[in-house]
Amino acid sequence: IPHLSPEPEKPPTVPSGDLRPGGKGKKLRKPRTIYSSLQLQALNQRFQQTQYLALPERAELAAHLGLTQTQVKIWFQNKRSKYKKIMKQG
Repeated sequence: IPHLSPEPEKPPTVPSGDLRPGGKGKKLRKPRTIYSSLQLQALNQRFQQTQYLALPERAELAAHLGLTQTQVKIWFQNKRSKYKKIMKQG
């Protein structure tokens, strides 16, 4: 039977590796994404055209830049937030 799941399988997590020491139960964050200047240029250029991306646009942009759709989505959310904050200040 062929594997039908569209997403690649995640490797099994090590029980001690996915929680912070101290036993509070908070999961470790992923390291902060460092965008290349080329990626930032493309993201900023696209943001100037539109502040909101439709799902197919986001998928296309992510694939084109070698990023995940989540990274693109979060970048746009953060950029909108920063933009609104700047506009509020004048």
